[in-house]
Amino acid sequence: MRAMVIERTGGPEQLVAAEVPVPTRVGSEVLVRVLAAGVNRVDAEARAGLGDSAGVPVFPAVLGHDFSGVVVEVPYAAHALHVGDAVYGMAPFPRAGGSYAEYVSVPSSSVARKPATLSHVEAAGVPLAALTAWGMVVDVAKAHEGQRILVHAGAGGVGHFAVQIAAYFGAHVVATGSQRNAGWLRELGAAEVVDYDAVDLERTVRHVDVVVTLVDDVAVAEASLRVLRPGGVVVHAPTASFAGASVAAEAAGVRTTGFAVSPDAATLSVIARLLDSGDLRVYVDDVYDLDEAADAHTRLERCHTRGKLVLRVADE
Repeated sequence: MRAMVIERTGGPEQLVAAEVPVPTRVGSEVLVRVLAAGVNRVDAEARAGLGDSAGVPVFPAVLGHDFSGVVVEVPYAAHALHVGDAVYGMAPFPRAGGSYAEYVSVPSSSVARKPATLSHVEAAGVPLAALTAWGMVVDVAKAHEGQRILVHAGAGGVGHFAVQIAAYFGAHVVATGSQRNAGWLRELGAAEVVDYDAVDLERTVRHVDVVVTLVDDVAVAEASLRVLRPGGVVVHAPTASFAGASVAAEAAGVRTTGFAVSPDAATLSVIARLLDSGDLRVYVDDVYDLDEAADAHTRLERCHTRGKLVLRVADE
C-alpha cells in the first residue's frame, strides 16, 4: 500500500512516499481503508523525535493518528461495525499512528461510525482534537451553565472544539486568539475574545473557573494561574511549561490537572451526533494530498492554522 513514512526523526523533509505492506488485523482490531487522515501536532512531534510522542517504533514508521474511511475487515461476524461501514477514529498512543497510509488497523474501541453529514476529509479532522477538547472540558472541567472557562488558542484544532463544547454545556467562554479570528470565535460560541497579540491577559480576564490550554509557554502557564478564581483549575496538556506549576498553583489556592487523550468509540459516537445535529462543527483550514504530507507539516509548524489540516488519501 501507499504510505508516507519516516526512516529517521527530523524535519518535515523526512516524510517520504513508500510502498509498505498492508497492516495485518489482529485480535479485536478493525482494518480500515483510509480515505483521509488528519494532521496533528503530535504527528510533527513524533516525526521530530520530541516530547512524549518520541517513542516512534521500528523504522520505517507510518505516522498519523486521525483517519476517516471504510471498514474492510472486522474481528467477528456479530461485531457492531460491518464491512463497508463509513467510520472515523484515532489510532492509539504510544504507537506512531499509521493513518498516513491507504490502510490502518486499530482496536475496535478506537473507531465509530462517521458523522453522516460530514465528508471523509471533514471527519478526518475531528477525532484527536475533539476527543482532547471533550476530555478537558467535559470529563475534567465538568463544564456547566454559569461556569467561566478560558480557552487558550481558541482558533486551533483543539481550541475550536473546546470553545464549542464549553458553550454547548452553557459555560461563559473566553477565548484567546488573533484579531483576525475574533468574529469567527464568537460565531463558535465565545462570549469574549482576547487578542493575545495586543492585550495583557491578566488585565483583561479575571476570576475564571477553568483554564483549558495546550500552549507550551511558561508565560502563558503563569498567567493562567493568576487569572483563576480561588479553587479554580488549569486543565493542560502534559507540556514542559506546567512541569513545576503544581507548587505555584497550590500557593495561589488553585489547581493544575494534566490531560492526555486516548481514543474512545463511545465519545466519538456522541461527538458524531453533535456534528450531525449542527451543535458542533469542524473547520478544515486546508487539504493536502497524501504525498504532500511534508508540506502540511511545514504549514503546521510555521503558521497559526484555523481549525485543522487534512491529508486526502483517496477519492471518496
